[in-house]
Amino acid sequence: MQFDNYKLRLITKNDVHSFYKLIQNNLEKLEDTFAGTVSKTRTLEETKEFIDSALNKIVLKLYYPFVIIEKSSDNIIGLIDLKNINWDIPKTEIGYFIDSNYEGKGVSTRSLSAIVGYSFNELKMNKLFLRTTKSNIGSQRVAEKNGFEKEGFIKKDYKTTNGEVVDLIYYGLIPNES
Repeated sequence: MQFDNYKLRLITKNDVHSFYKLIQNNLEKLEDTFAGTVSKTRTLEETKEFIDSALNKIVLKLYYPFVIIEKSSDNIIGLIDLKNINWDIPKTEIGYFIDSNYEGKGVSTRSLSAIVGYSFNELKMNKLFLRTTKSNIGSQRVAEKNGFEKEGFIKKDYKTTNGEVVDLIYYGLIPNES
């Protein structure tokens, strides 16, 4: 998937160093929003194990981690992943983040749009959802620009890296709404 100077592709073994660097460069903002990924990528070796595990989950169709690449530099500048997949419905949760140097440039919005299309057209999902904290206004804007609607407010549903349990806003999207 491509747009402008960016492309999305599944993560590979060759991404260990670049992905580790992305996480470390954005650690402060990711600790509260991507706690699971942060906790599994604290060292280069842990990042290698995280990617190896992700590659196994791709084969099993349990997890699809797409890296966002700036084509001109070939740098990984973000992640957008399909997780918590339920093939019985089928539905999946989407998570995304972008390097702080690329915020506000529409890259997350365009990346989410590409993943929405992929999820509905290729994976044949019936529902997409995402959860975000009340304070993550940027993520809320990206979701809403892609047609996601607020479906609810879930109290005490997510544990941050520092152990705080916080409330979340739940967004959903079904194919005929996209």
